[in-house]
Amino acid sequence: MKNVVFNPFAGKTISIGPCQPLLLMAGPCVLESPELALEIAQEMKSITTRLGISYVFKASFDKANRTSLDSFRGPGPEKGLRQLGQLRAEMGIPVVSDIHEPAHAELAADSLDILQIPAFLCRQTDLLAAAAKTGKVVNVKKGQFVSPWDMEHVVNKLRGCGCEKILLTERGASFGYNNLVVDMRSLPVMRSLGCPVVFDATHSVQLPGGAGKSSSGQRNFIAPLTRAAMAAGIDGLFMEVHPDPDKALCDGPNSLPLEHVEPLLTELLKIRNAVEGVADDI
Repeated sequence: MKNVVFNPFAGKTISIGPCQPLLLMAGPCVLESPELALEIAQEMKSITTRLGISYVFKASFDKANRTSLDSFRGPGPEKGLRQLGQLRAEMGIPVVSDIHEPAHAELAADSLDILQIPAFLCRQTDLLAAAAKTGKVVNVKKGQFVSPWDMEHVVNKLRGCGCEKILLTERGASFGYNNLVVDMRSLPVMRSLGCPVVFDATHSVQLPGGAGKSSSGQRNFIAPLTRAAMAAGIDGLFMEVHPDPDKALCDGPNSLPLEHVEPLLTELLKIRNAVEGVADDI
């Protein structure tokens, strides 16, 4: 498997893959305010610097797939991408956000280092092609309805459009009844496609539509599922974090409290080091 390498700033290179620093994409579900985004980014940058983790700030500028018409979606493409670009420049950290329409790809590429394809849209050929043609790293969330081996078709679409900087993210499979189930076999299966694999620690504990007009979640399962994923072998983590998840405007029930981030990451790095040590001996 080839590592995915990109240069978000002059003199800074981030390499993602086996034997590389763990990649962490973390931030609030959606851009609530510039002040909150800056608060989270500052704390996450401090934590990841101490732990030797490659950090990418994540937040959606527009959540186009909310359960309810009146759910909070964020500031929208123009204002949201401007906020992300300003945060990127001020903090000196790369950023990732999801795009929902082909027209967003080129617009977002000016502000983002990684373009993310939402799970429900992972098969949308025009969206994948538009993202691929920007030359940016593309992170594709595996659809809740897609088998891990069928992600090969997604990878082939991206590669066919000239993209080789591809990340694949596991976020659970849906069997209905407002629940998701994570099959850890999907991690090595998707890794076998030649792409670094990311585990979405917080959407994996989401209960879609579980609160009626919005999704619910079981954040108490974030830690055990992430420990299992790390032991199975992953190259990156995706987490939604918030200083007060119960007051978050989106995905609060499945977000990790900011104060719990560093203890969990410290534990996960121990597992990762142990797994890589065993792999070296085999």
